[in-house]
Amino acid sequence: MRTGDELVNVYILDLLVIGVLLLIVTLGSGWIARLPLSYALIYLIVGIVLSPYGFNLIQVRPEAEFLERVAELVVLISLFSCGLKMNRPMRFFAWRSTTRLIGLLMPITIFSVAAIAHFILKLDWGLSILLGAILAPTDPVLASEVQLYDSRDRDELRFGITSEGGLNDALAFPFVYFGIHWIEKGNWQNWFREWVLVDVIWAIAAGLAVGFVIAKGIKLVDKRLEPFRTPDDLMEDFVALSTIFIAYAVTEVVNGYGFLAVFVAGMAMRRRRNSEYTRNQLHFIERLEKLAEIGTILLLGSMLRFQPMFAFAGDAFVIALSLIFVIRPIGAWISTIGLNVNPATRWLYGWFGIRGVGSIYYLAYAFGNGLKGEDGEQIAWITFWTIVISVLLHGVTSTPLMQWYERNIEHNREVEPKAAQHEEQGT
Repeated sequence: MRTGDELVNVYILDLLVIGVLLLIVTLGSGWIARLPLSYALIYLIVGIVLSPYGFNLIQVRPEAEFLERVAELVVLISLFSCGLKMNRPMRFFAWRSTTRLIGLLMPITIFSVAAIAHFILKLDWGLSILLGAILAPTDPVLASEVQLYDSRDRDELRFGITSEGGLNDALAFPFVYFGIHWIEKGNWQNWFREWVLVDVIWAIAAGLAVGFVIAKGIKLVDKRLEPFRTPDDLMEDFVALSTIFIAYAVTEVVNGYGFLAVFVAGMAMRRRRNSEYTRNQLHFIERLEKLAEIGTILLLGSMLRFQPMFAFAGDAFVIALSLIFVIRPIGAWISTIGLNVNPATRWLYGWFGIRGVGSIYYLAYAFGNGLKGEDGEQIAWITFWTIVISVLLHGVTSTPLMQWYERNIEHNREVEPKAAQHEEQGT
């Protein structure tokens, strides 16, 4: 048993290591950016090194509720960031890639994973659908190399990946509830109607409405007070944080999807006064996002344990490799049939389905709402394995693939038809 002094020493060493890591990442960012590695992969490796299998400096095994709250905060910050980057009017044609990736690819992913889990791993349907929903969100935090750079970036691949990551972190929730209801209540016919009315129609509508109203209300108040106060960049940053927390809290109070509300609020705040304010807020939120990413991936790396990972490695490899190499690529290709983009872009949609913090959040949420026992262990380690494999594979490939894309596709692609450009630029 450790004494108080020993615990303090471990805490001080943790601070030292985190400080050194931040310094290395900051000063070496230009050099790291040229490596075929993502920052997330570096953080994961450092987390493992600091775990009991390495220097034993990170010894915490977080409870499900703590893990849920940490992941929740990271996702909220990231969703607002995605919303601020959305640069297209709310017209169907302008969001054509997003509607395909959300309306087709996400259900294909959920039910394909569920089918493999049910028929191959022999999980019951409730657990299988829950696993599919947990693994459905693509991660807007870890996909930073593939995201829109800012609100002026009009690349179709980056727009699709960014908007997909912003929306499927919220819209996977109905399927998570579907799996949880099945586990708790059994026969789906007894509660399906209630699920459709409450968890699909009401919760989505409330998220859309509250996010929009809160953002517009904050903008109106800010505009009315503008003549009476001096603009301050720090206060503008705090407006962004307050919008995130208020939109999320109010939506959750009325049983809507707070994640969806925060994404919508980010979109509604984008045109606030002028583009300079939007860019300043986005830079601030992105800094928070990077810090949150470091903490979450370090925590994930430190949580990994050999014994349970090897115990569920077979099941995890079946799901993870099927998802990354079969379900996502084929599903993306099917979903984008008829989409006016380069064929390479369609394949890259299929490859950049990065799993991460969103899946950690949904896993922790499920543990707090009925998932437990050996079934919970199996779902948890399949999820952790999938995230680790995704971070490894996408961490090594994202930089060179995006460099190839920028050289050969983005800069040399044909000019889109005038009608499409008018739709996207909107006004």
